[in-house]
Amino acid sequence: MLRSLIVLLALIPLFDLMIIVIISRQIGLPATVALVVLTALVGLMLARFAGRRNLRRIETAIRAGDVPTDHVLDGAIILAAGLLLLTPGIVTDIVALGGLFGPTRTPMRNGLKRWLIVPYLDRKTGGFVTGEVYVGGFPGQQPRADAVEVDIDIEDIGEESDRESKP
Repeated sequence: MLRSLIVLLALIPLFDLMIIVIISRQIGLPATVALVVLTALVGLMLARFAGRRNLRRIETAIRAGDVPTDHVLDGAIILAAGLLLLTPGIVTDIVALGGLFGPTRTPMRNGLKRWLIVPYLDRKTGGFVTGEVYVGGFPGQQPRADAVEVDIDIEDIGEESDRESKP
C-alpha cells in the first residue's frame, strides 16, 4: 500500500509535466505559464471562499448542537485542494477544483468515509464503528461441552411468577 502510494505521488508530477509540455507545444510557452498561474490564482480564491463558507457551516452546526463531522471532512478536502492548487500543473488543478465545489466534494467525502475513515476507526475500535463486534464470549474461548441451552418463553415466566405469589 505504501509503495503504491509513493509510486502514485511520484507519477502525478511527471504526468502534470507531460501535460504542460503538450499544452505548451500547442499554445506556446508564455500562454501555458499564464494558464498555470491563472488556474492557481483563481483556484486559491475559490479555496478561500469555500473555506470561509465551510467555517460558517461548522459554526452553525455547533450552535445547533450537531456534530459537524461532514463539515470537518469538507474542510480537510478544501485544505487538500488548496495545497494541490499551489503545485504547478493542470491535472492537480483540475482535481483540486473538483474538491472546491460542493457537488463534486460530496462524493469525495463519501469515498473518504467509506474507504479510509471507517476502516481505520473499525481497526482501532475492534469493530464498534460498523457494529461488527465480536460477541461470542472471550476471544479464543471454545464453547464448553457440558453447556446447557435453556429456552424460556415469556408465558413460562408469567406462570412461574403467578405460582410464587400464590400461597
